[in-house]
Amino acid sequence: MRDLDKAKARHGQLPEFLTGATLENVQTEYEVLQLMRRCARHFDFDHFLVARFPEAERQRFAERLLVSNWSSELVRSYDELGIFHISRLVAEVAATKRPVRGDQRLLAPKDTARAGEDGAAELAARHGLVRSTAFLLHSTSGEPFIVLFSGQCEPLEINETAGLYFAAVQLFECLEPTFAPGPGSRETLSSRELECLRWAAAGKSSDEIAIILGISAYTVSSYFKTATKKLGAVNRMQAIASAMRLKLI
Repeated sequence: MRDLDKAKARHGQLPEFLTGATLENVQTEYEVLQLMRRCARHFDFDHFLVARFPEAERQRFAERLLVSNWSSELVRSYDELGIFHISRLVAEVAATKRPVRGDQRLLAPKDTARAGEDGAAELAARHGLVRSTAFLLHSTSGEPFIVLFSGQCEPLEINETAGLYFAAVQLFECLEPTFAPGPGSRETLSSRELECLRWAAAGKSSDEIAIILGISAYTVSSYFKTATKKLGAVNRMQAIASAMRLKLI
């Protein structure tokens, strides 16, 4: 964090991206993503994610991921390890209401005898997830979510951690309306489904869209599938054409 930012944090001053005027204008996941980027930079982190808390062993990490600036390679590699649900991150976040801190082993299995310990730690270190701070937040309906910030920065001071937590709560509040379930009509698409279709119409591949939106390519494909079904289309191109015809994109 820059010295000026540290001084502001010590005096309880909110960063510009947390002002009411800015937050009130947020309407899409993409806008939340940009604010998350600013938040991470403000607190000197390089990576962030918001993910639904795992409920079963077979639920893949990529399927739980909502917003992130992790590269598609990092998401795919961690997903292939299949250890998110038994990670220290999940176990420690579930056990406390306080912020959880850890090094690259935070993403590894809590049980050191389980497979994936070395692979997860090495993967985290290679991508710069050396120090992390995580919080457990709940939606209005009570659904648990994990918010994780990672990087190679020095450990945050207590007041800085409090500031990060407050920022995470504010941003999560902006994010929640974007993933709330809506009406099931054919033409009703989520903001993320519309964004994927819009970028695809602009000629972007699934991998490129994943990087732009800060999610995994697996999640992009999932959005395309649900959008295609809602539009009554048989493939991605037909879905794009239908969305354009209906003036949704």
